[in-house]
Amino acid sequence: MNVKRRAFPLAIKAAPDAEGHFSGYVSVFGTPDVYREVVAPGAFAASLAATKAAGRKVPICWQHRMDEPIGVWDKLEEDAKGLYGEGTLWTDVAPYARIAQRGMAAGAISGLSIGYYVVADTFNEAERVRTLTALDLREASVVTDPAHDDARVDVVKAKLAAGERITDREFETVLREKVGFSRSEAADIADRGFKAWSRRETDHPQADPAAAAALVARLSSFSLPK
Repeated sequence: MNVKRRAFPLAIKAAPDAEGHFSGYVSVFGTPDVYREVVAPGAFAASLAATKAAGRKVPICWQHRMDEPIGVWDKLEEDAKGLYGEGTLWTDVAPYARIAQRGMAAGAISGLSIGYYVVADTFNEAERVRTLTALDLREASVVTDPAHDDARVDVVKAKLAAGERITDREFETVLREKVGFSRSEAADIADRGFKAWSRRETDHPQADPAAAAALVARLSSFSLPK
């Protein structure tokens, strides 16, 4: 089971001070993301309780690098808005912590992103929205640009699962990240093949978007020989 990630605009209540202390919302409730997922109130309760009982704290990572912790969340608790956190950056020993501190204070760091396992969820067939009701929180990162998440392969898969069409750029993402083609090779394949296939689908509105999902699944199942 892979760790999932969910990004939010950085909602800082207090920017890092000289000692690296800051506060803000790690996650917010009720807001659909690019995965068409919503975090429900109470989703973090069991995970936070288990972490506390084990005498552990949730790490602050840099860009989701689990081997690059830059601080610790001293306090994490749910309120009406979302998961509120108070953290400390290790500016004395972690170089990226100093970058995060300076960037957040200057407004150049644009988001927080959590890494988690899904424990329980529900799915609304009519709205095609998944509600995450229980999450196992593993880390919460400072990230420079959470908008980059919309180019990830799992977002492409989420769009296909929701019956949405994908773009040639998103198809290129699959070819590069899952199959192993270079950027130029992926662009050439998408330009010559996928665009033609997409035009055919547009000419036949009755075509099932599941065909695109099957195509991506087949491509994702193998990699180029070494």
